[in-house]
Order: sequence, then C-alpha cells, then structure tokens
Amino acid sequence: MKKIFSHLLSLLIIILSFSKGFTQTIPVAPRQDSLIILMNGTAYLGNGQVIENSAIGFENGKITFVADARTIRLSQSNAKIINIAGKQVYPGLIACNTSLGLNEIEASRATRDASEVGDFNPNIRSIIAYNTDSKVIPTVRSNGILLAQVVPQGGIISGASSVVQLDAWNWEDAQYKTDEGIHLNFPSYTTYHFNEDGGTVGVNEKFSDEIQNIRNFFDEAKAYAQSSSHENTNLKFEAMRGLFSGEKKLYIHADGVKEITAAVLFAKSYNISCVIVGGNEAWKCADILVANHVSVILGRIQSLPGSDDEDYDLPYRLPSLLKKAGVDFCLSMDGFWQQRNLSFLGGEAVAYGSITSEEAIEYITLNAARILGIDSLTGTLEQGKDANIIVSDGDILDMKTSNIIYAFIQGREINLDNKQKDLYEIYKEKYGIK
Repeated sequence: MKKIFSHLLSLLIIILSFSKGFTQTIPVAPRQDSLIILMNGTAYLGNGQVIENSAIGFENGKITFVADARTIRLSQSNAKIINIAGKQVYPGLIACNTSLGLNEIEASRATRDASEVGDFNPNIRSIIAYNTDSKVIPTVRSNGILLAQVVPQGGIISGASSVVQLDAWNWEDAQYKTDEGIHLNFPSYTTYHFNEDGGTVGVNEKFSDEIQNIRNFFDEAKAYAQSSSHENTNLKFEAMRGLFSGEKKLYIHADGVKEITAAVLFAKSYNISCVIVGGNEAWKCADILVANHVSVILGRIQSLPGSDDEDYDLPYRLPSLLKKAGVDFCLSMDGFWQQRNLSFLGGEAVAYGSITSEEAIEYITLNAARILGIDSLTGTLEQGKDANIIVSDGDILDMKTSNIIYAFIQGREINLDNKQKDLYEIYKEKYGIK
C-alpha cells in the first residue's frame, strides 16, 4: 500500500510540474554590458574584512575596485549605479558536496541521476548529467548560492565532481572548474544490524579486506599512469591519472575518527592530495589533519550527536572545535534542495561556538573556494576576481532577516524568481492576502 501511495504521489508531482505555475522558465542573464557600481552597502569581503560604507565596481564580469565610498572619487557618467545603503553585500556562496542538478524529485526515480551502478567508477563525470533546467536550482540561487560542487554518488569510487555556476542554458556553459576531483567512499570500521528492537552496532570484520580491495585498484591505476604506452585504453584508469599527477584531488567521504585517520594515511601512501568530506569526528584527529595539510568539507551540522554520551550541541560546535585546532575546513549541506540553508549553518556556528560572523562567512565563501581550487577566481570581493556577488536586506547568517535582493554571477544580474515565490504570489491572490 505504501508503494502504491508513493507512486501515485510521484505521478501527481510530475503532473503538477507541467501546470502553469511550474512551466515558467527563467531566462539566463545576458552578458554584462556596462560598469556597475554598488554604493553605500556594508561589504563583507569574505576574508574577515568589513567595509562599513563600500563602493564595489565590476565590469566585463570582473571586480575592478573595492573601496570605502567616503574616500574615493568616481566617474559615474558611464556606470550603472545601484544604491544599496542599509544593505549588506557578500561574495556569492559556494555549495560543496551537493547533488544539485542531478536530483529533482526525491520520490521519483526517473528524476534522480546522481549515482551509477558498479563499485569503481572514476570515469563517471557528474558534469555530463548536470541539468541546468532543474526547478530546484533557482530556489537555491535565490538564497545566495551562486556556485556548486556537483558530486556523483554510489559505489566505492563514485566518479569525478565539477564546480558549476548556477545560471546557464546547458552544462557546457555552466562549467566553472571541470572534473576537479575524484570521490572515494571509504569503508566503515563499524557495521549496523537492524532488527525489531532497533539494531546493534558491531565491528566490520571485512574492513581490512575492503581497504585492500581499494589499494589493488589504486595500485593498478598508478601502474597504468606510469606506463608510457597501452595496447588498449582503460577509461577508469585514464580518469585516475590526475590524482597521481596532482591535477586532481581525492575527496574521501569518511566520518569516524578511525576511518578519517586511515583515509589520510591511505592518501599519503600514494602521495595524493586529499580532502575529507563529512568529518563528523574530525575534531578527534585534528593533529593528523593539520600535520598532513588535509582540509575538511564538514557535513551538515544540523544533526544529532553521533553517540549517546556526546553533548547535545556537539554538531553545532564542530566549526569552533576545528577552528581552535587549526584545521582548514568549510561548511556544507547534504543533498540538493537543502543547500538553500547553507548560510544558516554559519549562523548556528556563530551562536554555538567561539567564532565571529566574519569567520562564518569565510567558511561558506573563501574557505570553500580554496578547498575546491577556485580561490584565484572567486570566494572574496577583491579586484581582479569574478564578480560573483550577492546583496541582502539583512544578515545572511540570520534566517529572520536574510533576504537576497541582488545577485550577480560573473557580472551578470541574475533573476531571483523561482517556483516557490510564484506559488506564494498565486495563493496570496487566491486568498485575498495583500
């Protein structure tokens, strides 16, 4: 009965998706054609600096100046001036470790394209499956997310992720950094057996064998990469070349302290640059992360503690603990549509830990850009970087006051409408709400 209801619900959602409120297509913003200057807003640069009364100019998609509006003279004859007095301006937010554009409706299998069959799929490229027509993307974009790391899922090696900008007609136009890393789901040291009493936790007796299985694949891939000629091309091993040459990062998905420690040592044995994704217990092995210069894409902190004897607010305090230990990290959300709450993770980190608002902003802008290898292009409001900028009525870390009113991707002013806003206006009219 539950399956029948689920299928009927999926069918209803798909039918509704073709109704008037869902078929509106938001056009891609045209190329920036003139100098734009944002005047008099409070600018959070993303590197810890704040300019209370700012002037930010950008032209041809690049930031040309960032200054105090009270100390500079500007020629405004050929510029479009936008007065944002009383508003706050930030670098565009960056969503790491997301299946945005790969999933559409969770209850409908036909709209989910995030995973591939098989255990070892380094040749799978998430960018090929990225759907720029997703109705989820505008709902995320309107909350300040302008860039996203689109990550494949499933198997042991899921495939290659790419960074995209969230306003494009197709995946070719969306590319920001392509095939920048390979994703490895590290084996768990523990196993879970579910029963009618709830379940039990035990030791994974196959842990060593599973690690060895991964080693065998990496050994073959490394030998293939070092060989000068091949009788036949192996697509899986070809995709691994970048790991051994340093062109790609290895993103290792691991949460427990034992798994994280083993993962770092694994990557070190192959001289591969790695990033830990998830890292719920990264604070317990901070020393090894710092010593080996391993960054962490921290998983969703809006979650329960991992064990019964941990503090109830431990997940909220994880950013503060990692900061104190000197670990390089950024914040991320699980899934796809959930990315819209990314900025509010920063607010919770401020409320529950000893970090400032400026630092929290770094964890969703500059730190994310640095970990993804795009910090030379974006992540801060600096001269020469891409004009990926958002303007809010209030504090983006505060869900009560955050309201994005302007967004620019590479200088292009982005339409912030989405289907949820459309439905809000439709039902306001239906019920006579003014």
